[in-house]
Amino acid sequence: LALNTYPDSARLKDWHAAVDKAAALGADAIIAAEMAVLDYAARTHPRLPRHLSVQGSATTAPALRYAYERFGISRAVLPRVLSLQQVERLCEKSPVALEVFAFGSLCIMVEGRCQLSSYVTGASPNRHGVCSPAKFVRWEEQQDGSRSVRLNDVLIDEFKPEEPAGYPTVCKGRFEVGSEIFHALEEPTSLNTMELLPRLKQIGVAALKIEGRQRGVAYVGPVTRTWRRAIDQVMADEARWQLRPEWQAELSRHAEGHQTTLGPYHRAWH
Repeated sequence: LALNTYPDSARLKDWHAAVDKAAALGADAIIAAEMAVLDYAARTHPRLPRHLSVQGSATTAPALRYAYERFGISRAVLPRVLSLQQVERLCEKSPVALEVFAFGSLCIMVEGRCQLSSYVTGASPNRHGVCSPAKFVRWEEQQDGSRSVRLNDVLIDEFKPEEPAGYPTVCKGRFEVGSEIFHALEEPTSLNTMELLPRLKQIGVAALKIEGRQRGVAYVGPVTRTWRRAIDQVMADEARWQLRPEWQAELSRHAEGHQTTLGPYHRAWH
């Protein structure tokens, strides 16, 4: 159960109640980021497994050790800013199992706390569950088939009739800078680490995280099935595992801008 939002002190009891309910329902684990939530869960429901969210921003072995010793976490999700070499070093030193992002959107902001979306909408992505909350999004289609999209009445992007369009976020919008209109902050692209599967297994990564917030069944079904096949095959016979073109083609169809990247994993400096 995801409880990785950040409560304010006046409503902390609501998060405590959610932890209580998760324990009562027999949840396999909770994932949390805020220390008060983790502390409450550790003290009141010590048998309820606790995972540290990516929004906890643990990027060092001492940070992981602190969360383990203080809150008894059994797993941590690493932020999407680490190189493969850095992930490997953490796997060697971490007292808990580590989970890494494998596929999905990338973010230029601190995980889960997009200031761009907050500025445009006045709504916290952390509290409202996502950047660009759906209630602020408005699409408009013109007679020629072209489309424009606004976020809280702010124009984010315009698309030609046959141009694919992803979910609108400020960071991946096109804006006029000087006399040019282009992706001024970030190109639409998705993380895809499938080619690294054998290496991730070798260095001791325990689990892979597929970004799926506000995704429909047309995304979740094909993406998870593709990853399931690839994971099953690498677990069965790592030495003979090969990256299949049809897997990559399927994932590319569901990637933002139909483009993929290894993100920070391929970074030479670290």
